[in-house]
Amino acid sequence: MRQRNLQESKNYRILFDTTTPSGHKIEIILMVAILLSLVAVSLESVQSVKDQYPAVFYYAEWGFTILFTVEYLLRVFTAKNPKSYIFSFYGLIDLVAILPSFLGLFSIGGNDLLVVRSLRLLRVFRILKLGKYVSASNLLVESLKASMSKILAFLFFVMIIVIINGAVLYAIESETNPSFSSIPRGIYWAIVTLTTVGYGDIYPQTSLGQFLAAAVMLLGYAILVVPTGIVSAEMVNKSKEDFNKNFCTYCKEKGHEKDANFCKKCGEKLPKEE
Repeated sequence: MRQRNLQESKNYRILFDTTTPSGHKIEIILMVAILLSLVAVSLESVQSVKDQYPAVFYYAEWGFTILFTVEYLLRVFTAKNPKSYIFSFYGLIDLVAILPSFLGLFSIGGNDLLVVRSLRLLRVFRILKLGKYVSASNLLVESLKASMSKILAFLFFVMIIVIINGAVLYAIESETNPSFSSIPRGIYWAIVTLTTVGYGDIYPQTSLGQFLAAAVMLLGYAILVVPTGIVSAEMVNKSKEDFNKNFCTYCKEKGHEKDANFCKKCGEKLPKEE
């Protein structure tokens, strides 16, 4: 029983702990397999290449599928909490990596499964261990939450501008320009112009309409920087808050890094948040 537990623990470390030599090798092998499978999916979408080498793509796809299936099942059986792993972000991504090929056996999805198979790229998140960037991601999420009311107010303001401009362009252009056949069409033009996308499928032809279009274009460049500035300001504020949270209880010195263990002024051990 003890020997079995030790073996299970060893298997767990190999599959889930990339800090071990064996785990690191497994992750490298998986990364190569993921990248090769993505290359295969990309080439398979080129019809001329697919018609020339159908057998290569067939065997390559099933080879990668079998490899990922074995790995997925091993992770399920060696995980400390299988249910938690299956329904976790990484567990669902691992499942998505193998599901398309099995669905293809029942002719479900067809060529649309190529898109799903390309989601295997998400597995790189596990290999690259982007967990070390979680704190930065949390900072961004907190900043977005803090600035949500300002962003919503800004979007409401933009919506008003779009509706007004769309209605005005309709009034100016509708008689001479069939492209502006309704106010919704005018609003569509205003959105495309204000966001500086400019598809060119609809545009004003009168002098007054073109003048208004030029004004909307310039306004679009000015508006684009507003949400960025709002979120950036909140990120700076959140960073300062985190920076000043970790203070020394002995000399009251603030401004320590979040992962600092000792005070930069007196050298005392810093308290850690629970």
